[in-house]
Amino acid sequence: MPIRHLYFHIPFCPKLCPYCSFYVEVGSQNRTTTFLDALLREVEVAARGHELAPHTIYFGGGTPSALSTAQLAYLFDGLRARLDLRELREWDLEANPATIRRDKARLLREAGVTRLSLGVQSWDDALLGTLGRIHSAADAERSYILLREAGFTNLNIDLMFSVPGQSLAQWEATLSKTISLQPEHVSCYCLTYEEDTEYFRKLLGGAFRQDDEHDAQLFETTMETLPAAGYEHYEISNYAQPGCESRHNLAYWRGHDYLGFGPSAFSTVGAQRWENVRDTASYTQRVLGGESTVGFSEVLTPEIRAGEMAAFGMRTAEGVALKDLQRWPGAIAEFQELGFLEERGPRAVLTRRGKMMADAVGEAFV
Repeated sequence: MPIRHLYFHIPFCPKLCPYCSFYVEVGSQNRTTTFLDALLREVEVAARGHELAPHTIYFGGGTPSALSTAQLAYLFDGLRARLDLRELREWDLEANPATIRRDKARLLREAGVTRLSLGVQSWDDALLGTLGRIHSAADAERSYILLREAGFTNLNIDLMFSVPGQSLAQWEATLSKTISLQPEHVSCYCLTYEEDTEYFRKLLGGAFRQDDEHDAQLFETTMETLPAAGYEHYEISNYAQPGCESRHNLAYWRGHDYLGFGPSAFSTVGAQRWENVRDTASYTQRVLGGESTVGFSEVLTPEIRAGEMAAFGMRTAEGVALKDLQRWPGAIAEFQELGFLEERGPRAVLTRRGKMMADAVGEAFV
């Protein structure tokens, strides 16, 4: 079967955010051209073993928009020369508001990018400082306007709640400001303290503390506010105007095959899953030297695949078919008794209460 979903990891960042656990590099721009050559070579190698006919392409990171206009043009031209894009339905790119300029916005649109995910995180400058972001609220709004002027009609705004020191009023103000701009999609993530991050170390040291009750209050406010403004809550952290759901992320949640390119990128094809090495220099050297880029691999048993499908499916508004949950009768009965799950026709979906416990529900399947 053709591979329909491609992910590209661009690891470069102007600055490492203190809460970020993704593989990124700061201050490595002098190696960018060689890295882009490696990325394109990896696509060539993948095309020898798979038919690449993507429906979705997603550029994540890192900060893909930190690439210069010349570098982006070089990369996009290279991909167009190597990929059959006739069936492409969504081309998404993550962007930091501080890296968007008028010429770059125009190039992205003319190159075929259809959707931008703008990492605003907050419309409060004090909280942006806490998060270590390099943009201000004014920068984010200017970038949003530039993208609209460039012709983008499908924009996502990424937001973060439960930021240390964030009040309910601040979160309500951020939601209100976002709604006033009318993006087609809004992603709202609860801040998590990941190991090997500055935030995790501060949590262990007592500088930060977690408040589950406050987190729940902010999440409930989100679930009330965005749907009331016309955004469907189609996945735990994601809200979209009708027809504007992320096709690429839906493919992940539905268990479709995908290929990842770049350092630390994951791929899943059939029963095989692998991750590229988490080092840009090593990744580049291996690709250009004709060596394998795989740093980790595993075989997915039918039980693992079924569990992942159930866990991810439960996070979505469409839920999971009851027939696909038959191997967990005890857990399903318990979740129904607790009021976390309900049956809607032939499917099981999370209730409002269940959405508050989505992580715990998912753990029962994996």
